[in-house]
Amino acid sequence: MTEPVTEYEPGDLRDVAAEAVPEDLDVENSLRPRRLAEFIGQPRVREQLELVLEGARRRGDPPDHILLSGPPGLGKTSLSMIVAAELGAAIRLTSGPALERAGDLAAMLSNLVPGDVLFIDEIHRIARPAEEMLYLAMEDFRVDVVVGKGPGATSIPLDIAPFTLVGATTRAGALTGPLRDRFGFTAHMEFYEPEELELVLKRAAVILDVDLKPDGAVEIARRSRGTPRIANRLLRRVRDFAEVRADGAVTRTVARDALAVYDVDELGLDRLDRAVLGALVRTFGGGPVGVSTLAVAVGEEPGTVEEVCEPYLVRAGMLARTPRGRVATPAAWSHLGLRPPESGGEVPPALF
Repeated sequence: MTEPVTEYEPGDLRDVAAEAVPEDLDVENSLRPRRLAEFIGQPRVREQLELVLEGARRRGDPPDHILLSGPPGLGKTSLSMIVAAELGAAIRLTSGPALERAGDLAAMLSNLVPGDVLFIDEIHRIARPAEEMLYLAMEDFRVDVVVGKGPGATSIPLDIAPFTLVGATTRAGALTGPLRDRFGFTAHMEFYEPEELELVLKRAAVILDVDLKPDGAVEIARRSRGTPRIANRLLRRVRDFAEVRADGAVTRTVARDALAVYDVDELGLDRLDRAVLGALVRTFGGGPVGVSTLAVAVGEEPGTVEEVCEPYLVRAGMLARTPRGRVATPAAWSHLGLRPPESGGEVPPALF
């Protein structure tokens, strides 16, 4: 039997959100691995990236442009910084939404020196004029700057230093074909296994000076939704609990008690996740129900339910997206301590 479902208040902060929040940034910078050998997890991506970088070093040329895709919190930004460190180059960081005009990108590209790494986070959100300028910069290391307006406008070609673009995206399918095709190496990052997250937690505990016991690391890792960012955030919350209400050591018991306070259950579900499942099961009999109706039931925006909650609930096998709407699986009923209806029939085929 799991803990009773607590009422969800819209707008609650989520300790299990994979997106970065301002308070994470300084801590994340201190926890980031500096070299590829220090990076935990993603063995396939590490092997491929090591070959790309070593080949470029031996040739003395900048490596091909690199695209990193995958859910938030898995280490795409860390890998971009590692690329620069391994090449002994400087890195310039920006994001897709910040590049609204072609001039914004032209100014950044013109300041690069040979071998620099340019990192664009959420590159699928880059404005179209800037994206079209990026095509030429990636292929020919040149941009065309338009001077003047109207019939008198002229295009002036401007050479830029050879550089390596590292793009990160959480929605690889949202990239346009011409942009995606200009990346020489594309890597998709997968969710971490609990054993890998234990290594992430142990490394973070050393840096943060946390007395993390092995059984405490196991407990936090299995509730971290396969995401290092969430694991590190939960470690900090458990550390606070251990220092205030225990002797400072993070054991399994302390981790369980702490995460109960922060409403993170055995599977890493928080109050919003359980509110969605609770509404689906108790209010709508397990579904099928549309996402908009489900969002109204929990007082959230449909986009929040669809983009924030559903991916993990689907991956955990508790919710199915079907042609007729969202359906609770038997695992969802069981997790809430309820028995699925006998006459429910089979779950409709899910959409993939």
